[in-house]
Amino acid sequence: MSSLWTPGGEHRVPREPSEPAGREGEEEGAGPADLSDLPGYDELTPDQREQAEALARELTEARQRIAETPASEVVANHVMGLYELAAIHLSGQPPALAEAQVAIDAMAAVVTALPGRLGVNEKTLRDALQQLQMAFVQLKAADEAGAEEPRAQGGPEPDGGDAEDTTDATGAGDPAD
Repeated sequence: MSSLWTPGGEHRVPREPSEPAGREGEEEGAGPADLSDLPGYDELTPDQREQAEALARELTEARQRIAETPASEVVANHVMGLYELAAIHLSGQPPALAEAQVAIDAMAAVVTALPGRLGVNEKTLRDALQQLQMAFVQLKAADEAGAEEPRAQGGPEPDGGDAEDTTDATGAGDPAD
């Protein structure tokens, strides 16, 4: 018996008929919808049993589809998830640069570690990474320029201090002096 983690929690998945037998509590040839050996199965209502068996079938089918899909496509899909995560953090107001940087670095780690192994998606992934990196640099530069601007215009000190600056941007003293 194996398990599959989903955002809704961990689900036990009956073993495939091709998996080796001999694990305690499992019968030889138990199909994906045979959940009767699971603890608590007898306590389920008929509707709950039907739902559990349907979920087990769906999970088995999903595992089969994943097994039939080239790994390069699955990895590319996950890398695009990192792309979207970075884009979400970059598009926030204000942008969450530190969070975006983690996602961008993770995406770069995968893309640069697998040259020539990401199939037809490789160029798209490299281009997407480059776009994110450029957007990050531009937003970081704008953020740093914005952080320096209030001091140059006599705004509050960066540490939140109450020091008064009586000079304007040209360096002249306060006209009220």
